[in-house]
Amino acid sequence: MTRPSLAFLLLALVACPCRAAEYPTRPITFIVPWGAGGGTDAVGRIMASLLERDLGRPVNVVNRTGGSGVVGHSAIAHARPDGYTIGILTVEIAMMHHQGLTRLDGSSFTPLGLVNLDPTAIQVRADSPYQTLGDLMNAIREQPGKLKASGTARGGIWHVSLCGLLREQRIAPEAVVWVPSVGNAAGLLDLVAGGVDIVPGSHPEGRSLIDAGRVRSLAILDDNPSQLYPAVPTGAQAIGTRWSMGAWRGIGAPKRLPKPIAERLQAAVKRAYDSREFAEFMAQRGFGRKWAGPEEFAAFMAREDEQMGEIMRALGLAR
Repeated sequence: MTRPSLAFLLLALVACPCRAAEYPTRPITFIVPWGAGGGTDAVGRIMASLLERDLGRPVNVVNRTGGSGVVGHSAIAHARPDGYTIGILTVEIAMMHHQGLTRLDGSSFTPLGLVNLDPTAIQVRADSPYQTLGDLMNAIREQPGKLKASGTARGGIWHVSLCGLLREQRIAPEAVVWVPSVGNAAGLLDLVAGGVDIVPGSHPEGRSLIDAGRVRSLAILDDNPSQLYPAVPTGAQAIGTRWSMGAWRGIGAPKRLPKPIAERLQAAVKRAYDSREFAEFMAQRGFGRKWAGPEEFAAFMAREDEQMGEIMRALGLAR
């Protein structure tokens, strides 16, 4: 090896740890894979502001939309792994590759921390004849094909979650007719108007209509009571089910992030999650706070991926 080459190698070996130790030295881009004004955007912006305070550098939110979440998640995964591009990972990363939309999955990222989970709740109209989740399940069994549900596109999180519950209850998923919608809000409006009978979705999404007395929540499919509506029974209390699936959000970075930078970001995300500002923001919005550190978040995404894949293949939604 020539002297210039050896000198260059030694300089590189010395320079890398120094740069990691000094991180960050410039602004950070925080990618949100969904549009401005939505729930994911709101969570992303509060996290970015808290990280900016912690890291001492600007953390600039950039909305990269398109491809049902593929564009934004790809922008995070394919960025240079230097800590200057991070972003929000959402439940869709456990679904998109099963649909043939991308090869990305949870293992394509450096997980920094899970910060939010909103389980599925089952909503009906306030004047619905079904008073309990048990009533609803019995009606579906007795008259398959009669009831309609909505709340997302076919193959979206709430559709897959409802189908998973039906399968777990030994009811054919097609016993409920799925009416695609552009989102949960549209599904809830269709519910109130009488176009559909059931809307699975999160309590934060249904909050305004539940509070207005136009929609009634029969159960939340989680081990823990709803943070917004603690009187609503859990799935176990309602029909003895342990089925659980929901929408979640976490913070991630490109794969192969240098360890010192990853640890700096992971610690900053945890401090942001633990802050009074984040707790108050999430409570005000009705979003569920849920923490999982880097290793636990990686395992969580792997379990979500396996669960989603099993159901989507059974429904013919996987490619």
